[in-house]
Amino acid sequence: MSTLAGFLLTASWSYEFVDHTIGGNISETILGRDAETMPLASVAAGVAFAFTSGLAGTFTACNIAVFGTVAPMLSTVNSRRARVVQALRPLGWLCLGMVVVSAVYGAVVGLVGTSMPQFSEAPHVMGEVSPRAAQSMITFGVIGLAMFALGLAALGFIRDPFARIEHRFPHARTVFMGVLVGGFLIGRPYPPFRKLFRDAADSGNPLYGAAAFVLQSVGNVLIIAVLFLLLAYFAGGRLAAWMTAKPGRMAAVTAVTLLVAGAFTFLYWDVRMLARLEIIWFPVAPWAV
Repeated sequence: MSTLAGFLLTASWSYEFVDHTIGGNISETILGRDAETMPLASVAAGVAFAFTSGLAGTFTACNIAVFGTVAPMLSTVNSRRARVVQALRPLGWLCLGMVVVSAVYGAVVGLVGTSMPQFSEAPHVMGEVSPRAAQSMITFGVIGLAMFALGLAALGFIRDPFARIEHRFPHARTVFMGVLVGGFLIGRPYPPFRKLFRDAADSGNPLYGAAAFVLQSVGNVLIIAVLFLLLAYFAGGRLAAWMTAKPGRMAAVTAVTLLVAGAFTFLYWDVRMLARLEIIWFPVAPWAV
């Protein structure tokens, strides 16, 4: 059922609505102009653009898999204040993994980005997978399969890769989820991000690239982090108690979120991408064409 849900989400997802209507309106409201035409004439402008475009991209197909990280983080403590404090800990570990990957990739882009596939502005050719498209497909394909595998492990269908390491490093799984979130930037084709990518690459400054990419990732998860903290404060106790009331319920909820997010990420970025390039056929809802 989780895989079917991921398939239905893939078939019905409208990137035009999410990227341009939602994301475009958010960025234009904050920046006061169209993000795709805004000149990045200074480091300050680039920094502001990095955070704003990341915030605007919260609900894009690149970032929707972040919701798969929320379920395992809820605490069972009764005090609202204690739940919020405890919720900050896994968010911190998630951000650690995300920031490390974002900073390293941003620094690489600042050094050699002009020769990378993401720098290209060449239009896609139907029937061919361009290097830029291949980078997105490989990146999100790996991320989607990793999340799907973690979902299967939560159900006990395959061996849990973190079962041993978590005895010594209890937050290893959360850090790894942060690594996956940071990895979104490696394949992200979202137009405002590609504008930021080109600006960082043209700058030749690895420090600017690292800072801009970290801010992009922080913007990506800010709304989700706030929603998670509100959930922990107002309903975390009841929700966590419900999930732990029966053996296996927490694992089932965790598995469902990861399986749906993983199936969607893989199907959207690998299977539906091939369909968009007219290489294969994939069913798409009329509003999502």
